[in-house]
Amino acid sequence: MTSDSRKLPTGFGRLWTAQTVSSFGDGVTHAALPLLALTLTRDPMALAVVTAAGTLPWLLFGVLGGALVDRWDRRRTMWVTDAARAVLLAIPAAAAALDVLGIPLLAAVAFLLGLGGLFFDTAATAYLPDLLGRDPALLERANSRLRGTQTAASGFAGPPAGSALLALGRAVPLLADAVSFALSALLVRSLPAAPRPVPQARESLLRQARAGAAHVFRNRLLLGLALRPAVGNIAFIAVETVLALFAHDRLGTGTFGFGLLLTAEATGGLLGAGIASFLGRRLGTGTALTCTAAVEGLAVLGLAAAPNPYVAGLALAVCGAGMGATMVLAPSLRQAIVPAHLMGRVASTSRMLAMCAAPFGAFLGGWLATTYDVRTPLYAASGLLLAMTAVTATMTSNRRVEAALRAAALGDDAPHGSAIGSSPENRPV
Repeated sequence: MTSDSRKLPTGFGRLWTAQTVSSFGDGVTHAALPLLALTLTRDPMALAVVTAAGTLPWLLFGVLGGALVDRWDRRRTMWVTDAARAVLLAIPAAAAALDVLGIPLLAAVAFLLGLGGLFFDTAATAYLPDLLGRDPALLERANSRLRGTQTAASGFAGPPAGSALLALGRAVPLLADAVSFALSALLVRSLPAAPRPVPQARESLLRQARAGAAHVFRNRLLLGLALRPAVGNIAFIAVETVLALFAHDRLGTGTFGFGLLLTAEATGGLLGAGIASFLGRRLGTGTALTCTAAVEGLAVLGLAAAPNPYVAGLALAVCGAGMGATMVLAPSLRQAIVPAHLMGRVASTSRMLAMCAAPFGAFLGGWLATTYDVRTPLYAASGLLLAMTAVTATMTSNRRVEAALRAAALGDDAPHGSAIGSSPENRPV
């Protein structure tokens, strides 16, 4: 992808602001919701139900949700979803104010917020390439800014604000998130309308969902882009499952020190998002993706062998940088090469694969730590990441990326699940 000095369109600024405001609200709720549940019960299973409820929509409706987004107007889907989430949060806020809030209501709200996130995130992913004319360089710049501010708002600013607002009253953080969704809805409503995808032959929703999934699995480049977060999630969740225990038992950190380790990782993520476009131009997008994947694996290896919190913090920062760059480069490439009428389904299929992989990572991390040692899940995660890097390196090579970009520029949409482009390296496997 080449450098581009053109400015991003005015509409992007509004979308960027909307997602930043919404991400801040998400960070508030991410911290406040489990703490709010903790004021109602000390039962670990009940707390787990609230946490799990937010991820269920992606597991249950991921591909079908993408098929619906490909049928609907994407801008309208975004603002209606955020308006609905603002109204939804008023219900538990009122229940908290009236002292009738319970775990079942919190779990239901978490589930519906997750369902709204499915539709909003998928629609936003599909809308952005329409707004930017599917220009690869502009997409990288836009995703870099979106990823950076999302990390800052939801990772740095939102959680401490959520904890502080909860001290003012149980309803306060929920109302703050509701306001953030309402502001986001107003901003998105003012965005320019994007052309709707050309209607395909009338098919059932299930058939269209299968076509979107097939488009991912039959194209080696898209499959490689999907495998990395899926396998990566197994590894990273395995690490996350034991990280607090590892930090306490092996590194000797307390609660504050553990928070600093997470901050180091988020800081690295901001840096990675900021340099992603430079890496793509310097190395080529395919090589850059392979390098960032290798960096993640080596950084986790360094974390596993870390003798003290300082080395561990550095390793987590490097890992975060690799992840931050990957999460700019990979979505930008996908948005540039996937036909508009399939964008929602391809994005949701890739996201669903990553979400489905997460429970395996939690089980792997817990089992290895119990059976062997708390460092073992970290070494296993590193090996998994490096093996994944080797397997997918040729699937996302510079040659394959450039061929896909050329095919997309020529308008070779290849609908109904066939591979992008006509060169042999891009044919289905």
